[in-house]
Amino acid sequence: MRQFTAVVNPAAGSSSGTAALLPVARLLREAGAGLETRYSRSLDHARELARRAAAQGHTVLAVGGDGMAGAVGGVLSGTDAVLGLVPSGRGNDFARALGLTADPAALADVLLHGTPRAVDTIRVDSTAHPGVAVLGSVYAGVDAVANRYANHSRLLRGSASYYAGGARAVVGWRPATYRITVDGTTTHERRGYTVVAANSGYYGFGRRIAPDARVDDGLLDVVVIRHAPKRLFFAMMNELKTGAHMRRPQVEVLRGKEIRIEADRDLPYGADGEVDATLPVTVRVCPGALRVLG
Repeated sequence: MRQFTAVVNPAAGSSSGTAALLPVARLLREAGAGLETRYSRSLDHARELARRAAAQGHTVLAVGGDGMAGAVGGVLSGTDAVLGLVPSGRGNDFARALGLTADPAALADVLLHGTPRAVDTIRVDSTAHPGVAVLGSVYAGVDAVANRYANHSRLLRGSASYYAGGARAVVGWRPATYRITVDGTTTHERRGYTVVAANSGYYGFGRRIAPDARVDDGLLDVVVIRHAPKRLFFAMMNELKTGAHMRRPQVEVLRGKEIRIEADRDLPYGADGEVDATLPVTVRVCPGALRVLG
């Protein structure tokens, strides 16, 4: 029977990480599994807790949103440790890409009986993040600005904070000129709104930014949204819910294993819902680097 250590973000999104874990924990213990719970003070603390649990041979549960999943999963990347997810944040986009739900019984069944699958991770290299691994995507531009607004919102939660942050970011946006280098050989210069290097197809609370991205294909789908009138970009934001934006001529997809993103001004970039750095950044896919239940 598996031994679990749950690393909990006590205040993920609109619901408590503790509240999300409790019914799952009860089912795990009733089935005879061992479970220890550790509360993190920060993402760096969560990484340290995950390292300790993995060193004990435990399956590590990331309880929270995409930031927590990315922090815990990132630190386990390249090891033999197994990751489980208990989604309880605002976005839960990597859990969505794995087909997981928040239903306690379904989650407990996956955690108890699921076979770990190998998925890709993303290595992020920049001045602020030298060699950090994340799971879902790295994005640079108006979406990073929007996510920064959402993360600092005190009045709105869940999808409302993303939509309000997105509207605020677009209204104040001026086009950026990007240089995107794929696999160290081909450089594309594009003027527009954002560049997203996607391992997972989802970001920003269930938006299907890269519908063809797969977490286990050894490639990054790089979605570029080029310049367009702001009214058209607002329409594309709505189309992200279904992936219909991919039919727009302003949307381009590049693919590669290593992506370098630069811009003509200091632009923020985000990774798995966390924004605290600026371009330039280099991202590399790490094929099959993480074992995850899902």
